[in-house]
Amino acid sequence: MRRGEYRRRLLLIGRDMYFTDRGIEELQARRGEDEVTLAWLADQLRTFVDLHPEFETPVERLATWLARLDEEDG
Repeated sequence: MRRGEYRRRLLLIGRDMYFTDRGIEELQARRGEDEVTLAWLADQLRTFVDLHPEFETPVERLATWLARLDEEDG
């Protein structure tokens, strides 16, 4: 399955929210006004991976992507 294809295959829930966006929407609704440091976020990601080791690879990919956001392409 190509990147993004899984998301397109899911049924829309409610308005324009995909099933895969529910957690993101909840995070924004509950914590959207909070200010956190990246150190705090890194600690939370480590704790999550400790509790759910099967998610280590996607969490590492997300952390790497976030760390490299300001790098120029190519």
